Amino acid sequence: MHRIVMAAVALWAWAAPAGAQTTLMNVSYDPTRELYAEIDRAFSAFWLKNTGQTLTMLASHAGSGAQARAVIEGLAGDVVTLALQPDIDAIATRSGRVAADWQSKMPNHGVPYTSTILFVVRRGNPKGIHDWGDLIKPGVVIVTPNPKTSGGARWNYLAAWGYALRANGGDAGKARAFVAELFSHVPVLDSGARGATISFVRRRQGDVLLAWEDDAVLASTVFAPGAVEVVVPSVSIRAEPVVAVVDAVVDRRGTRAAAEAYLRFLYSPDGQEIIARHHYRPIDPVVMGRHAAEFPALDLFGIEMFGGWKAATAAHFADGGIFDQIMGAPVSRAR
Repeated sequence: MHRIVMAAVALWAWAAPAGAQTTLMNVSYDPTRELYAEIDRAFSAFWLKNTGQTLTMLASHAGSGAQARAVIEGLAGDVVTLALQPDIDAIATRSGRVAADWQSKMPNHGVPYTSTILFVVRRGNPKGIHDWGDLIKPGVVIVTPNPKTSGGARWNYLAAWGYALRANGGDAGKARAFVAELFSHVPVLDSGARGATISFVRRRQGDVLLAWEDDAVLASTVFAPGAVEVVVPSVSIRAEPVVAVVDAVVDRRGTRAAAEAYLRFLYSPDGQEIIARHHYRPIDPVVMGRHAAEFPALDLFGIEMFGGWKAATAAHFADGGIFDQIMGAPVSRAR
C-alpha cells in the first residue's frame, strides 16, 4: 500500500520533524477543484500519520495557460498540476523555476491520469447533436473556452481537428475548414474550462458545451441534473494532464519532501481511486479495471497525430498561428 509514497516518506523523514507545520500550494487548471480538494484531505491525513507533520494545502485554479504565466511571473506554487505539457515546459524555459527534465522526475512522464473531450447538450438533445459533424449544423451555438488561456480549449480544438482529419482522409485543408466553421459557431470564448461550463449550465448560453469528461459528468449530475445530458462522440482525443514540482519554490521554502510526496501520492492506489471517483481516467490498470464501466468507450487518438506538442503549439497556437488565422486576428490571452 502506498509503495511509491511510503518510500518517499522513509527517505525524507528527517525533513519533517514531528509537530512541525508546513503549507503547500498546488497551482492547477480550471476544472480540478473537486478532485484536488479530496486529494488534499487524503494526502494531509497520510502525511500527518507518517511524519507527524501538519500540512495545510492551498489551491489556485484558472485556465492552464494563465496559471503557467502566473507561475512564471512569480506565483509561489510548490507544485503545478496543469492541463498541458507545453504549459510546464514554458515555466521551465521562460523562468527556470521548474527543472528542464521535469518529466523524468515523476512516473509516466508526469502524467498521473488521462481524460478526453465529450459534449454536453440540453435535455432531450433538441439540436440532434451526436458527433462532431453535427456541431456545424445551422443554428447550433457552441460553448468552448479560449485556447490562448485554457488547456482544455486546446484539447477541444485538437479533438475537432483530429476528427476532421479522419473524416476527410487526412486532408489538412478540409480539417482547417471544419475547425474554422466550428469556431464561427462560438460567440464568446471564456478564459477557462470551468467558466465555459458555468456559462452553459447556469447562464444557459449555447446549445452544446465541449467539455472535459469530468466536467461533462458534473454538469449532468451535480451542476444541472435533469437539465443537460452527456453525448459521447465517435472519436476524441486522449488528453494527458501533467504535474511537476516547482523547484525554485520548494528549495527556497524547504518543502521539497512534502511536494514530491504529494505528487507521487497521485500515482498510489489510494490516489488513483480518488482520481477515478472524480471521473478522470486512472493510469493504474488495476484501478481502471475496477472503474472501466464508468468510462464510455470511444476511439481515442493522441497528440502524436499532430507531431507532438512542440509541433502542435507552433502550428496552431503560437501568435499568428492557425487558430489566430481562423479567428481573423490574434485572440487576446486575457479575454
